[in-house]
Amino acid sequence: MNAESETARDTEGHADGRGDGHGVRPPAEVAVVVIGYDDAAHVTDAVRSALAQGPAVREVVAVDDCSRDGSVGLLERLSASEPRLKVIRRRANSGGCGTPRNTGLDAVTSPYVMFLDSDDVLPPGAVDALLAAAEGAHAEVASGLCVRRELPSGREVPWQPRLYALHAVVPRPAQRTRLVHDTLCVNKLYRTAFLRAHGIRFPEGRFPYEDVVFTARLLAAAPRIALIPDRVYVWHVRRSEARLSISLDRSGVENWRARTEACRQAYEVLLGAGQKELARTARAKFLDHDLRMYVRELGLRDVVYRRAWWELTRAHLAEYDADDWARNPAAPGRLIGRVVLASPEPCELPRLRELAARPARLYPPYARAADGTPVWSDAIPQVLLEPLRARPVRALPLAVDAELRPGARGTRLRLRLHELYGRVAQAGPETVDVEWRHRDDGDVVVRGPSLPLAPCAGVPGADETAGSAGPGGSADPAGRGDSAGRRGSAGRGGSAGRGGSAGRSGSAGRGNSAGPVGHGRSAGSDGTWSAETAVDLLPLAAPGVGTWDLRLRIRFRDGASRDVTAHALTGAGLLRRRAVPSTRHGVVLVQPYTTHSGALALRVAPGVRGVLSVVRARLRRLLH
Repeated sequence: MNAESETARDTEGHADGRGDGHGVRPPAEVAVVVIGYDDAAHVTDAVRSALAQGPAVREVVAVDDCSRDGSVGLLERLSASEPRLKVIRRRANSGGCGTPRNTGLDAVTSPYVMFLDSDDVLPPGAVDALLAAAEGAHAEVASGLCVRRELPSGREVPWQPRLYALHAVVPRPAQRTRLVHDTLCVNKLYRTAFLRAHGIRFPEGRFPYEDVVFTARLLAAAPRIALIPDRVYVWHVRRSEARLSISLDRSGVENWRARTEACRQAYEVLLGAGQKELARTARAKFLDHDLRMYVRELGLRDVVYRRAWWELTRAHLAEYDADDWARNPAAPGRLIGRVVLASPEPCELPRLRELAARPARLYPPYARAADGTPVWSDAIPQVLLEPLRARPVRALPLAVDAELRPGARGTRLRLRLHELYGRVAQAGPETVDVEWRHRDDGDVVVRGPSLPLAPCAGVPGADETAGSAGPGGSADPAGRGDSAGRRGSAGRGGSAGRGGSAGRSGSAGRGNSAGPVGHGRSAGSDGTWSAETAVDLLPLAAPGVGTWDLRLRIRFRDGASRDVTAHALTGAGLLRRRAVPSTRHGVVLVQPYTTHSGALALRVAPGVRGVLSVVRARLRRLLH
């Protein structure tokens, strides 16, 4: 019997409630496959979270991948008092997650199946919500919201929240190509017969990012999918663990090689199944998500890693065709990809890091070709930036400098907005809203004033506004001497690095301190806009020791706005830890710093206890 008829028979037997031929709906039953390896500290919590889902879960299949830490003994003791738990111990370690998942899938006897990793948990009600959605929509797959929970802080970040904002039924994945972005296999409930009928399995052996390929195989089979906004999976992120998970351990270039291979196979699976639009979307997702994530960290790696990463990336991107590059050509990931393809060696890494940020920041210099066409740089003129002229201002990769100076007399924040080929001046920036968002609890926000943006007098054109604001110069790890790095003394802490066009007098509108630092061709525009404000440390110190991210919203005269982060300026007296006197706390330790993406953030430790906690944490890092 072919796959289609088997799937149709299964749909009639379960989703329509006619399994016994007499119109009586059989009880819905779900299997949860839990995989683990040397995770005795967490595996029983994962299994218990599956068993706690209630009677909808008929069986939990725990597959131990030949652990050496006593995990299987814990599972067997638990199974002695829990008849729904079946423990399978593999005789040899597979080296990955795909093989144990396949082992568990083979052992499943229930009509529906889910997957759970040993260090994660299912939140209460997850199975009921997914099962109701699958049966109510007659769907082969039901998918819900996964949250990444950072430990030990407990901060939660939703995964692909756009997909799960509302209840929805997707008859075919091609009707919602965004599904390609959710490559997780664990936030979904699958009809077991559908997976088996279409031969949908995980890659075997040591194959990192196996869920990317599994999800592509699933979408290629064109299932009917129900989407729900309910939280159905909690993905625990433990960055301080001695052994990082596969997805977190990106220190070696083999991790990138594995990711590119998984993305390549996913594309080929979708294209081979005739899902051309999904295949294109998979390549676009690689540029917008995977490439940008690794570029943000590239400057932290050594020269050997960077060169190997660059070579692998160029080889992968060389497989893209003209249609792949033509879609949304001004998108940050596509611009980054074009720069990588255009240069045989790593180049302009700090500037690429800024463009890889979220939201993206395109930093000066803003070069032009001889005919005036905007280009990436003088060294790489073949990467055209002309598509930026058609991009709406709310989506432009605007660049803002931020300079934070804590002091006994007050803490000052100075901002400078750069022109972008005349688009900013055309839109007319008027104000900037300032807010600080707590790193561990994004719902805690300290809002500052709405500041007027004043044009900086005496500043040259946008292409000349390089200074130390830009991420190039001697800081470029690649050591290239192209247009992003030829900035003279301004790039080594010159006048632009001591406050830039925001000025040193405290006035947002009287700035001329940037001076003529440029060397490029003028864009014939006003250059920069600036604003300045005092930062009240009391509300930032109120929650105790914590980290705050700076967020800005630039408003334009036509009512449009753009949410941005700000590039943290470096230079004399900047990004230094300061102990600031406080009438409420006695002292507040303030540490401005730059994130992996180059944005300004602020660590605050109030009171003597807060200061001591920072000192102890620093000592621990030094000792270990």
